[in-house]
Amino acid sequence: MAVINRDPLTAPHAVRNDALLAVVAALLAVALALFVDDGRRPDELGWALLLACHVPLAWRRRRPLLVLLVIVACVAPYHALDNTHTAPTPATYIALYTVAVTGRPLRTVLVGVGVITLSTSVMLTVSMHEALRVLQISGWVVAVLFCGADVRFYRQYVASIVERAERAERTREEEARRRVAEERLRIARDLHDLLAHTITLIGVQTSVAAHVLSADPERLDRETVAKALDDIAETCRSARGELRTTLEVLREHGSPDARGPLPGLDGLTDLAEAARLAGARVEQTVRIRQAPPAVGAAAYRIVQEALTNAVRHAGPEPAVRVDLVEREGALHLSVSDDGTGPAPAGTPGFGLVGMRERARSVGGTLDAGPRADGGFEVTAVLPLTKTGTGTTGEGTG
Repeated sequence: MAVINRDPLTAPHAVRNDALLAVVAALLAVALALFVDDGRRPDELGWALLLACHVPLAWRRRRPLLVLLVIVACVAPYHALDNTHTAPTPATYIALYTVAVTGRPLRTVLVGVGVITLSTSVMLTVSMHEALRVLQISGWVVAVLFCGADVRFYRQYVASIVERAERAERTREEEARRRVAEERLRIARDLHDLLAHTITLIGVQTSVAAHVLSADPERLDRETVAKALDDIAETCRSARGELRTTLEVLREHGSPDARGPLPGLDGLTDLAEAARLAGARVEQTVRIRQAPPAVGAAAYRIVQEALTNAVRHAGPEPAVRVDLVEREGALHLSVSDDGTGPAPAGTPGFGLVGMRERARSVGGTLDAGPRADGGFEVTAVLPLTKTGTGTTGEGTG
């Protein structure tokens, strides 16, 4: 089956194998010439023509039609001399098969007609009986050509199956690479949101403790310092737990899709409290009954990043308002502050980009920019139905 399925034009060691085939065919032709009584035994010229017609078979795959013409040029005078007519048959059939298996159907038909016509014409020079005999056995020529054409079509069919399988494999590999890239992007977003939020809060709380320590060393407010340090410890514990959940996807135990619980709207209170500990005055309004996990996780991350930016850029003790309202089948989210906003000449980060990608991951939109009456505002609209492009929340974001 491997020999049948393999393309003869690309098979390894083609010339060597065909040379061995030519030797075997020549030995068979000599045996037929010696032991078959079908015409007279070849003389010196007949033996020369008989052996010469097998030499081109070594290059039958490279030039099949030329090889056939050379064989016919040797076989025609061989038959015209009334030598043993059966002897050159194997070489002729091998050449015909090669033409059929490597050429188009039209060429195969034309070659078959030409060979039968030429053979009959040559045999007419010998006798009418031999010419009629050639016509009687011409079915073998048709059978050989049909066999070669059938093998050619079968090889094309196998090649098309292999090509489809390779294309499907490439598609699977590309899909796997796409999923890996999406997963890396999701983890990068989570780590950015988590670390930026946590480090900002720790920095603010550390500044408070340092200010208390340096403001009046003789009248040290130990209670305030202890509270600031406790807030830092609590922030670190919360960040450690969320970081463990985020990195759980990199471990291979359990289900490969297990990512732990997604953060949701029920965690907004903790975000507001953490921002208050950092010095912000946060007012929060949540008027929504229930949101899909993906939308809840996206809203959580957007609010987290917006509060982090407010604490970092809005100045000391900013007033921040967080509103989440369900309206017209969508979650309308708004985080605004009365601060000064980020410095125009500052180095841009990935916060706003990450928030927009979070919104797009569930089919929503997000806008961010300075307010007309001062401050900065982030607004987002996240659909609560399944019409969005994202369906797996953080897994796709």
